[in-house]
Amino acid sequence: MDRLECDRMFLAVMEAGSFTGAAAKLGTSSGQASKLLSRLEGELGVRLLNRTTRSVSPTEAGRAYFDRLKPLVDELEALDLDIRNISQSPRGRLRLTAPLTFGTLELAPALNAFAALYPEIELDVSFSDRVVNVVDEGFDLAIRVGRPGDSSLIIRKLCAVRIVVVAAASYLEKRGTPKEPSDLAHHACIIDTNFREPNRWPFRTRDGDVEAVNVSGRIRYSNAEACLQAAVLGLGIACVPAFVAADALRSGEVTRLLSPFETEPYDVHVLYPHNRHLAAKVRLLVNFLAERYRQTPHWEQGW
Repeated sequence: MDRLECDRMFLAVMEAGSFTGAAAKLGTSSGQASKLLSRLEGELGVRLLNRTTRSVSPTEAGRAYFDRLKPLVDELEALDLDIRNISQSPRGRLRLTAPLTFGTLELAPALNAFAALYPEIELDVSFSDRVVNVVDEGFDLAIRVGRPGDSSLIIRKLCAVRIVVVAAASYLEKRGTPKEPSDLAHHACIIDTNFREPNRWPFRTRDGDVEAVNVSGRIRYSNAEACLQAAVLGLGIACVPAFVAADALRSGEVTRLLSPFETEPYDVHVLYPHNRHLAAKVRLLVNFLAERYRQTPHWEQGW
């Protein structure tokens, strides 16, 4: 057991708050984690952690050691990374997370193009509408639509997405076309349960304020593509992101409604942890995505 291995385990236990969490992070067993900490305390001649059956907490010496050790180990790991980046082409695994619908429809083609350019970079992508903890769950970066949420991360805007209200001509012929957001109270709306308030759709008033109107309907999906499909079939009015509706709008399968009352677009951001020595593979992907979405997105064109 070398000293650096012991030091890294101590840092992991402090950050995870448990031997189990630290062991999982470093890919070892909790028994090995305990051995490494005991070895470190033996070498230093001081107890660093108070251990009980339920918790681990630092002693005064442990807290002081952590505060001095953490920047040293971070700097050493950054040095290793810089040297590898200088001597090698970008390589290694990139873990990222993105919302399901935006990820599968829009991000996957971009990632495939990136993978073709950099064959030695491995992509490990999780498409999920769950908001993950980027650092704790070991992701290199995250894509988020709307409020980025985590102020501890570096946030870079990629593009913006409008939310549009659409319906098929067959529905509008039977039920009429809403002229004001309040008219939706008399219509069958297709509810996307992924929205924070699925039964309240926000609109901009003539005074520039934002107000939500109550909507209802018998069809509820936790997926914008499914909501659009129902709208195309004339089953009701859907409220979906423009990148979902764009093809159907271009083909005339659905019509855009209430456009003067649309709220401001939602920004799409890429988030990644602070690191003075950002890995070359992360920097490459962030810059690649920023350049790809620099122009007006294709989903905003032709309808």
